Amino acid sequence: MATTSKKLFRGAATTNVATVLYTVPSATTTIVTNILVTNTAGTSGTFDLSLAGVKIADDVSIAANTIATFDLKQVVNATETITGGASATTINFHISGVEVA
Repeated sequence: MATTSKKLFRGAATTNVATVLYTVPSATTTIVTNILVTNTAGTSGTFDLSLAGVKIADDVSIAANTIATFDLKQVVNATETITGGASATTINFHISGVEVA
């Protein structure tokens, strides 16, 4: 059983909150370990995140030029997805985890 630490997603959010950010490969389990959300704009914004169809952040406000961090250990099974989006593309997601195959 191979265990690989991975960058699951890193980049700007889209304004569609249902955008697929990561799909767990078949025959693999992923453990999401950290999520960092940054807002590089001079104005506040909001973001949404879901793991395997379950919201973990629903229209959460993030102040201008700040970060929000989530330290978690959540299992996402084969073919399930991480989805998300934000009110502006100046909000970025950095999602890390471990794939177990």
